[in-house]
Amino acid sequence: MTGKHNELIAKEGWIFLFPMIALALISLILKFSIIVTVVFAVLAFYVAWFFRNPYRQIPEDPAAVVSPADGKVVGVHQLDDGRHLITIFLNVFNVHVNRSPIQGTVEEVTYTSGKFLAAYKPEASEINERNKLVIDDNGFRVEVTQIAGLIARRIICWVSQSAQLARGQRFGLIRFGSRMDVVLPEGCEILVKVGDITKGGSHIIARRN
Repeated sequence: MTGKHNELIAKEGWIFLFPMIALALISLILKFSIIVTVVFAVLAFYVAWFFRNPYRQIPEDPAAVVSPADGKVVGVHQLDDGRHLITIFLNVFNVHVNRSPIQGTVEEVTYTSGKFLAAYKPEASEINERNKLVIDDNGFRVEVTQIAGLIARRIICWVSQSAQLARGQRFGLIRFGSRMDVVLPEGCEILVKVGDITKGGSHIIARRN
């Protein structure tokens, strides 16, 4: 996927990475304790690792619905209205760049402030800070919600209403541990189960009818 978010490290990470690199270099130049230098170097490595923005091969199957995030599937439910809810938990070591499950037009972007409970808890969907996108492709509507967790304190969304997204295109990220909820229309074939590990943009989690 080309575009301004195709960098190896998400641009939002540099505000954390530069100070760690600078402190490590200063510590090395001024010959501080080797332990201090190593600590800053390790922190810089972790920040770069957390904000990594890897290339993913996007499936060409037009019926594919891809995972919006790297993580572990912690919930697969059928809602009362027949739609399907898939919940993916992202730990602090997962890639935190978020991707569109389908191609389509962003019909809605709704940010809701809230608490910061552990993201794996079911109630996090209703009371945590979150940002919901509704993406429509010729009447096939998917809801994908970025949910902040216990450590995450900032949801970032790069797109707004009326934006056009390709399947697997990056649209945002959540800092330091989080959760993604995906709501799919009735009739989809769900291809994941609780415990599965997903890769954002490349892992097919469902197929359209």
